[in-house]
Amino acid sequence: MNINSEYINEIIQNGETLSVEFKSDLTGLSDSALVTAIVGLTNTEGGYLLLGVEDNGNVTGLHKKHQNTYGLSGLVASRTVPCLNIKSQIIEIDGVNIAVITVPKANGIIATSDGLIQHRRLKADGTPESIPFHPHDFMQRQSSLQVIDPSAIAMQDISADQLDPLQRQRLRNAIKRYGGDNSLSNLDDDQLDGALQLVVEKNGERHPTLTGLLLLGTPELLKHHLPSHEVAFQVLSGTSVKVNEFFKRPLLETFEEVELLFRARVNEEEIDIGLFRTSIPDYNRQAFREAFVNALVHRDYHRLGMVQVRLDDTGLTISSAGGFVEGVNIKNLLVVSPRSRNPLLADVMKRIGLAERTGRGIDRIFEGMLRYGRPAPDYSMSDNSTVSVFMSNASADIKFVRMIIEQEEKTGDMPIDSLIVLSRLRDERRLTTSDFITSIQKSETQVRSILEKLTETGLIEARSQGRGRSYMLSSRVYDQLGEQIAYVRQIGIGGIQQEQMLIQLLEVKGSIKRADVMELCNITQDQAFKLLAKLRKKGLLEMHGNSRASYYTLK
Repeated sequence: MNINSEYINEIIQNGETLSVEFKSDLTGLSDSALVTAIVGLTNTEGGYLLLGVEDNGNVTGLHKKHQNTYGLSGLVASRTVPCLNIKSQIIEIDGVNIAVITVPKANGIIATSDGLIQHRRLKADGTPESIPFHPHDFMQRQSSLQVIDPSAIAMQDISADQLDPLQRQRLRNAIKRYGGDNSLSNLDDDQLDGALQLVVEKNGERHPTLTGLLLLGTPELLKHHLPSHEVAFQVLSGTSVKVNEFFKRPLLETFEEVELLFRARVNEEEIDIGLFRTSIPDYNRQAFREAFVNALVHRDYHRLGMVQVRLDDTGLTISSAGGFVEGVNIKNLLVVSPRSRNPLLADVMKRIGLAERTGRGIDRIFEGMLRYGRPAPDYSMSDNSTVSVFMSNASADIKFVRMIIEQEEKTGDMPIDSLIVLSRLRDERRLTTSDFITSIQKSETQVRSILEKLTETGLIEARSQGRGRSYMLSSRVYDQLGEQIAYVRQIGIGGIQQEQMLIQLLEVKGSIKRADVMELCNITQDQAFKLLAKLRKKGLLEMHGNSRASYYTLK
C-alpha cells in the first residue's frame, strides 16, 4: 500500500476504527502510552496509529521529541513481548507533520514488557476503545487465530465415569436418524468416545473434552463446569411473549427439544408441479437446522451469553455469543473456506450428520430462503460479540418457486449464485455486473461467467453492450411469473415508444385489454382508448367483443 498524504487524509476523514487509532502529541505522548496503544492494535486487526491527530480527527502535529521517528521501531521491539516489528514514517498533513505507524496483526498475543495486554473493541455507540485482555479473551483470541481448539481441551476436574450413558445412546440414535458416519455404529462405548474424542486420557485417567461434556454431560455437570451454556427459545406476538423456554441440557437433547418447538410452528402449503406435489413451508427446516447447529457449534463457550432462537411477527432470528471466527465476515460468508471456533465439536456434528459435511452449511441457509422467493438471510445485526441471522417470514412467491423447480428438473440443482441473481432481478428488475459482485461475493470475472451461463439457459437477458450492459429476467421467465406487462415495461425503459411497447406486449401475451395498456404505459383510460384506436386505424390491431369485455390481438 502506497502511504501518502492523500491516502492518510482519507483515513483521517473516516475516523477511528478497530484498525485505526488517533493519538494526540501536543504534550508529548509518553513511550508507555504509545507502546500500549500499539499493542492494542496488533492484538486486534493491526492497522495504523496516527500520532499527532486528535480523537476528533483534527491534525495538530507532532511534539518536538517525535519530529524524528528514528529509533521508534527499536523502542517498540524492546518494550513488547514477543518483540513486535512496526514501521513508521513522517507525513505532512495540512502543513504539519504527523507520524504514521504501521502495526501488523499479531499471530499470537503481544504484551508490553510490563505485562500489560490490550485489545480494541467497538463501544455501544460504534466508536472504538482499547481495553485489557481478560482470561476468557485469551481463549477467544487463540481460538480465532486457530492456535488452539477450545472444544478439544480436557476437562480435568471431571471423570469420564460422571458422563450420562443415556446421552451416549441419544448420540447413537442421532447417527442413525441423521445419516451420520456408519463406521461409528459398531463401536462400543469406549471406542465411540475415543473415535469422536469425547474422552481423552490424561496422567492415566480418563476425562471428557469440552465437546464430550457438551454432548454427554449431565445438566448438573454443565451448570457447574460450563455455566455459559444456555439456549433460549422464544415466540413473540407483538409485544406479548407466547413461549419462553430455556435449556441448559446436553447439545443433542437441546437440539431435539428446540427443533420440536420450532417444527410445531411451521405451516406448509402444497402446490402441484407436473406430476408431483411440493410443500412450501413458511420457514425452511433445513435452513433452520443449519443456522441453529451453526449457532451451537461456533459460539464462544468461554463468553457469557446464550444461543437464542426467536420467532416473532417479522420472522426468525438465531443468535449466538461470540463474533465471527477470524477471517470470516458478512462480506465473505458465501466464499470463505470453512473454519470453526470449535473444530472438534464441528467435526463431531458433521460425523453425527447434523451439520453439512462439506462445511458449506451457509449455502443451505441462503438456499432455504431464496428458492422460495424470500429475501436472503440477513446477518447485518452481527458484531464483534454476537453472530445473528434473521430469516424473514415473507410469503413465498409460488410462481417463482414453480419456475425454479421446473428449471431444476431440466438442469439439476440450481447453484446458490444463480439463485441470488434470479432473486435480485425478480425484486430489482435490471442490474449490471458490478451490482452482483457484493451479493455473490466473487470477482467480476466470476460474476460475469455466472451471468453468461444464465443467459445461455434462457433465464436472463442482456441488454445493450459495453459498460452499459445490464441484465434482466428473460421473457420466458416473466411469462412463467405471469408478468408480461412488467417485461415489456423493462424493454420500454430502453426507449421504445408506447406503440412499440404495445406490439411487444401482444407478441409476448397474445391478447390485451384496455387495462393492460393503462398499466403498461402508465396512462389514463381515455388515453389508452385513443392509443388502441390509433393502432386499429393503422391496421395493426383487431378488436374482439364489445364494451368492457373487449380485447385486442395483432392482425
